[in-house]
Amino acid sequence: MFDVTQVGSWPRSRELLAALRDHQKGRITNEEFERVADQEVDQCVDAQLEVGADIIVDGEMRRDSFYSFVTNKVAGTRLMSLAEMLDTVEDKASFEEMLATLDVPASAIKNPTCVGKLERREPLAVHELEYVRKRTDKPVKVPLPGPYLLTRAMWVGQFSGAGYKDKVEMGEDVVRLLQDELVELTEAGCAFVQFDEPVLTEIVMSEENDRRTFM
Repeated sequence: MFDVTQVGSWPRSRELLAALRDHQKGRITNEEFERVADQEVDQCVDAQLEVGADIIVDGEMRRDSFYSFVTNKVAGTRLMSLAEMLDTVEDKASFEEMLATLDVPASAIKNPTCVGKLERREPLAVHELEYVRKRTDKPVKVPLPGPYLLTRAMWVGQFSGAGYKDKVEMGEDVVRLLQDELVELTEAGCAFVQFDEPVLTEIVMSEENDRRTFM
């Protein structure tokens, strides 16, 4: 009665995580990383097909995280750890409070920070879609970070002011690049595009909707 799909991301093996770190540090080539990632996506797709899922995902295996991966695709961004950002955020006290509640070191969480005008160097997820479509005839879903999440996370005044006068102006470009991505995914045969907006829960559930959040 209902189509069955998966939220988007799957657990990644230690081998894939090691390959991702090596790729980020330039120790392996893009082709070497893609070979490891292809194998992980194959296993992810096979598992979904085995249980009869109706809409297939690639598990976000190629991504650093569900939203920080955009730094590899979008000019005008820089991947920064939360530890690096401590002295640059607008509300340092609230930021330090948030860091204290994390269950991982601040150096381990990376954020795609806007440092100039945003432009897609390449599609965000068309390559992911095309690979999965070679593995199945079933509909494929591509999850992407939503515009509110990206705008809220990417704006750091000390850096983002180099490209935009304020967060609203930057957000307009975020929306534009996601619209362009949506068009390309549709043209490439994507059945579903899922824009993830987990931070919106704070708007609904909390009065502190201006505090910085990193998902």
